[in-house]
Amino acid sequence: MVDSMCIMVTMRFLVALLLCITCNAQTKAHNAILQKDGIRCSQLFDQAIKANIRPEMRKELAPIVAAIRYAENGGKGREYGILHPRVKPTYRSQAGWCAATVQKNYDRWVKAGKHGKFIIFLGRVYCPVGAENDPQGLNVHWIRNVSHYVSRFK
Repeated sequence: MVDSMCIMVTMRFLVALLLCITCNAQTKAHNAILQKDGIRCSQLFDQAIKANIRPEMRKELAPIVAAIRYAENGGKGREYGILHPRVKPTYRSQAGWCAATVQKNYDRWVKAGKHGKFIIFLGRVYCPVGAENDPQGLNVHWIRNVSHYVSRFK
């Protein structure tokens, strides 16, 4: 009886450990958003990831979405730097559009043959150098900044 209880507890621990290992990158991304924006926004971030990124891609792409939040560092309603006119000025809308953009462009990058680094591919779409809405030329730093934060959140 004691041995079977011990085995059951050990198995539960191993399952929990495996789950923790597989979602570690996602957890780091969540924790980064929690630290930057607080509990409510971290919940909205999680919702946006769940709704817009396929389950098998979350470990890889959630840290990129969190890195974009840090690199963009936008104020209320522009947290992820999304400027599209159909995006509502809310945290959830910003996070959702960001996550969807990351997923869609990851799919395009794969379809195009995965040439070069994905962050460079994404940067050309998400934050193009020379864009009209970048009069101070700050977009030139986007790829480097996002890459820096991705390495911290993976």
